[in-house]
Amino acid sequence: MTLHDPTLLIGKNYIDGKWQSSLSNATFDVTDPSTNKPITSCPESTPQDLELAIQAAAKAFTTWKQTTGRERSRLLRRFHDLVIANKEDIATLISWENGKASADAKGEVLFAASFLEWYAEEAVRIYGDVVPHSNGSRVQVIKQPVGVCGMITPWNYPAGMITRKIGPALAAGCTVVVKSDGNTPLTANALVVLAERAGIPNGVINIVTALENTPLLGLKMCQSPIIRKLSFTGSTRVGKILAEQSGSLLKKLSLELGGNASFIIFDDADIDNAVAGLIASKFKGSGQTCVSANRVYVQSDIYDVFLEKLVRKVRDFKVGPGLDAQSTMGPLIGPNAVVKAVEHIQDAVQKGAEIVHGGQSRGGNFIEPTILKNANDTMKITTEETFAPVVALFRFSTEEEALKRANDCDVGLASYIFTTNIDRANRVSENLETGMVAINTGVISDAAAPFGGVKHSGLGREGGVYGIQEYLDLKTIVTVKANL
Repeated sequence: MTLHDPTLLIGKNYIDGKWQSSLSNATFDVTDPSTNKPITSCPESTPQDLELAIQAAAKAFTTWKQTTGRERSRLLRRFHDLVIANKEDIATLISWENGKASADAKGEVLFAASFLEWYAEEAVRIYGDVVPHSNGSRVQVIKQPVGVCGMITPWNYPAGMITRKIGPALAAGCTVVVKSDGNTPLTANALVVLAERAGIPNGVINIVTALENTPLLGLKMCQSPIIRKLSFTGSTRVGKILAEQSGSLLKKLSLELGGNASFIIFDDADIDNAVAGLIASKFKGSGQTCVSANRVYVQSDIYDVFLEKLVRKVRDFKVGPGLDAQSTMGPLIGPNAVVKAVEHIQDAVQKGAEIVHGGQSRGGNFIEPTILKNANDTMKITTEETFAPVVALFRFSTEEEALKRANDCDVGLASYIFTTNIDRANRVSENLETGMVAINTGVISDAAAPFGGVKHSGLGREGGVYGIQEYLDLKTIVTVKANL
C-alpha cells in the first residue's frame, strides 16, 4: 500500500516538536486487521517517555495560553484545511490499520476535520460575564485554559476522536499529551504531521505510542500533578480505573465510556426510514462504535415487515478488506472481537433466538453481518455491548414496555426512536435515560452537538459549545466600584 504523501506514515513519538524513538528503544508491530500482517512498528513508550512529553507540554503552555483566540483560530483552520487536502491518505491509513471500509474511512476524515473547523470558530468566542454583586461591586467572570491535558484515544475512530479532543483543548489555550491506541497509532501520527505543517508550535501537541505499556501510561497521566485534565474514550471498566487513579489530585475528567444503545421502532414509523437508520447506526465501522444500536425493539404489529425489509438490505453487503473499494464492511479489529461476537450469537441462539441472516465467522477477523430474531432479555446481547455487526430484534407491545426495557441498563449513552407521532417522540425522548436521543435518524454525532452519556456511560461532553467548556476554568474577579 502506498500513500500520495509517504511522509505521513511515521512510526515514532512526537515530543516537543521532534519525532523520536522510546528511551528504551522497544517497539511493537502495527498490523492490518484485514490480513494480520505488520504495517510498521511504533515505540513501546515508557512512563519516562511520557514524562518528557508532559514537561514539553507544560513549557509550551506558558506561551500558548497567552496567544489570542484569533491566532489559535487561524492555526486550527489551517490544520483543518490540511486534513481536507490530505483526506485520501488519512482515509487509507484508517482502513489500513483499523480495517474500516473505505467509504466509512473517508467519512471519518470529514468528521474529524469538522471538529477542527468548529473549534477554529469557537476559539474567538470564549466569552465571560459581568454580573451584579449584592454589595454593589463589579464582578467579572473570565474563562481561562485548564492547563496541560492528557488524552487517551480509542482505535475505532483514530482520526475522529483525536480531533474531537485536541480541537477544543487547543482552542481554549491548553496544551496536550496524547496516548494513541496501540492498534491505530499511524492515523494519529499523520494528523500530528499536519498540525505541525499548519504551524502549531512545538510542545503544544505531543503524542506517545504504546501497546503493552498502555496501563502504565494511563496511571502516569492520572498521577501527574502537571496534567490538570484527563480525557478518555473507551470502556466503562477502564474509565472507572482512571477515575479512581485520578481522584487524589481532583483532576478534571471527561470520560466517554461504553454504550448499549436502544433502538425503538413504533408501529407508526416510516419503516423504510427506520431500516435505513438502523443500518447507518449498526453497521458503520462493522458495528464497532459506542453508539451502535445494540438492542433493537420493534413493535409487534410491524415486526415481521421490518425484519423482511432489513434482511433484504443487509443481503447486499460485501464483507472484505477495508482497502478494497468494493467492500461495504471490513473486518473486526482483532481475534478477541470475533470471539466475543460469536459468543453473543451462540448465546442468543441457545436462549431462543433464530439466525435470519449471517451468523458465521469468515476466517481471520471477518464476520458476517448477522440478524437475529426473537431476542429476549436473558441474552448477553441485552446486557453487554456487542461491538460487532450483530443485530438482535426484540418485540414489544406498548410504549411503557419499550421505555422500561430500554432504561433497564446500567449505561446510558445513546438511544434512537422512530415514530411519526410528535407527542410520542417528545415524551419518549424525555423519559429515556441516555445522554443523547436521535429521532427518526441513525446518525447522532456532529461537531456542533454535545456528545456524552449518563449513568455508567461517563462524565462530561465532547463537541459543540459545551465541549470547549470542559477545557476552561472560571475565575471570578470582584472589584469595589468606589476604588475605580
